[in-house]
Amino acid sequence: MRGLLVVNPKATTTSARTRDVLAGALRSEMELTIGFTRRRGHGFDLARDAAAGGVDVVVALGGDGTVNEVVNGLMAAQRGPQTPALAVVPGGSTNVFVRALGLPRYAVDATSVILKALRRGTSRRVSLGLADDRYFTFCAGLGLDAAVVRRVEQARRKGRRSTPGLYLRSTLGQYFVEGRRAPGITLEEGGTEPAEGLANVIVQNTAPWTYLGDRPIHASPRASFDSGLDVLALQALHLPSTLHTVTQMLAHQPDDPDERGDVTGKKIMVRHDLAEFVVRCATPQAFQLDGDYLGEREKVKFTAVPGALRVIC
Repeated sequence: MRGLLVVNPKATTTSARTRDVLAGALRSEMELTIGFTRRRGHGFDLARDAAAGGVDVVVALGGDGTVNEVVNGLMAAQRGPQTPALAVVPGGSTNVFVRALGLPRYAVDATSVILKALRRGTSRRVSLGLADDRYFTFCAGLGLDAAVVRRVEQARRKGRRSTPGLYLRSTLGQYFVEGRRAPGITLEEGGTEPAEGLANVIVQNTAPWTYLGDRPIHASPRASFDSGLDVLALQALHLPSTLHTVTQMLAHQPDDPDERGDVTGKKIMVRHDLAEFVVRCATPQAFQLDGDYLGEREKVKFTAVPGALRVIC
């Protein structure tokens, strides 16, 4: 078996020693090459070239941003059923995709699970979301949540560490400074009346939406790798209704997605298992995919891609 280990050397929770140990363990199961990312988007290039070259497994060691780049590289190679399997070793601060798969959040423990799966030959197919021409593994957003991601990235460029506290402060700052303005977002789904006057849109490919430390945050609790895309949209960002929504998102949910309850409220729009829809904005809005800020957009087409990727887990 041939494998590529894509390493983000700036990953926040792994050291050079840990990387060496993990690489040694993976070499017990495959002929392994290591590629270090040197710039934003380099993980895409490494994964695409590996897929085109016939590698069997691509292992991503890094956070959700690194995983997103690798996934897009694998899909860009257009190998169809011959697309390499993906394995993910958590190295970021949040690691939503890894934890949504049910893998341990620590690198050594996750590697142990991956090695056992490789020996048994077990894997699973997961769906992906597609936003225009870019895939995402767990979430996308337009409006407030993406503006918070932008604030966090700006703080990290100034040397701040990505912590739950930083996200909380960024959320409060964004909400009270700019977040209550009405951006005029519309969701268009074929065969139904457009949903207009939305203030924020969160799109999920799985649940949870993200984590606050150890606590999962469920915007669309029924979202699953085995179904289409789910949407939670806020029709207003008034303080009482927003606090009520946040409280529900932080509430405990059953492990089985079929038993979970949607977030409810007068100012909330929920959609489950959508195959395709378009989000339009009256003015350009902040846009994020898998926790990476991608600038501002006025229109994004979202598509569910069932069973798109084979994952070792």
